[in-house]
Amino acid sequence: MSATSVQAAEARAKEQVRVAPERRVRLGSALLSLHSVLIFLFLWVPIIIVVFFSFNESQFLAEWTGFSTRWYVEMIEDEQTIVALWNSVFVAVVSTVISVVIGTLAALAMERYQFWGKLGMEGLLYLPIIIPDIAMAIMLLAFFNLSGIGFTPWRLEIAGLRLSVPYSVIIGHVAFNISFVAVVVRARLADMDETLEEAASDLYAGPWQTFTRITLPMMMPGIVAGALLAFTLSLDDFVITFFTSGAGFNTLPVRVFGLVKKGVTPKINAISTVMLAGSLTLVLIALLFQRKGGGTKSIMEINL
Repeated sequence: MSATSVQAAEARAKEQVRVAPERRVRLGSALLSLHSVLIFLFLWVPIIIVVFFSFNESQFLAEWTGFSTRWYVEMIEDEQTIVALWNSVFVAVVSTVISVVIGTLAALAMERYQFWGKLGMEGLLYLPIIIPDIAMAIMLLAFFNLSGIGFTPWRLEIAGLRLSVPYSVIIGHVAFNISFVAVVVRARLADMDETLEEAASDLYAGPWQTFTRITLPMMMPGIVAGALLAFTLSLDDFVITFFTSGAGFNTLPVRVFGLVKKGVTPKINAISTVMLAGSLTLVLIALLFQRKGGGTKSIMEINL
């Protein structure tokens, strides 16, 4: 065999060795993309079906007879559903405000200070995230039954509708929302540059000035993200609301559960679609505020 033939064979061998990994990489990338598509289809196809059939003219779920907004009109005209919606919004707003205040203070204490019993408090703070909702609901129900507090209704009027919201529901929502707010705000605090606060102190800013003009603006993306997450969780909650509400009180998820027991109609699809749209909007806003954290830091550096 001539030297030229040997060189040509070596060149071909080197080419095959180079091409083989490239083919494996392309194959692996294609399989990963296919896997991702299948996962998203598994998660989203049932949701898409619910949204699609919410515009079905027929009263039967599996029979498409034409496009119609009939079920959305019926949902709006159903006074009990509208009352349940306002109940959900009111409970979510009140519980979110309380949870943001307490959760933010808890996050500051856990991230910035050392004190006796911190480890135990940290465990208690994360407990509502870890334990099942049904377990927490039963604990709250037992607490309210034994203490005799909480079931007294908070009576008010919104948009011409008379609401009667038990304090027990608000307390129950605050109990699990505090943990989620604290986790989000604490994550924001961990990423903050504490030298900015030290610089403010060097420039003769007092503790309150430093907090209001430096610390709080830098924390704000985490606070807003935590508030939106708490609002979404409260708006969608069923288990804890069901166990702590008592008789005669419905939020929208509880109302949907009652309608399902009577029979599934496209009206339930319409209600679910509205709830889905609201929840997705709030989650997207929360993610947007979380990603804006770096921009806030740069603005504070410029101001200093």
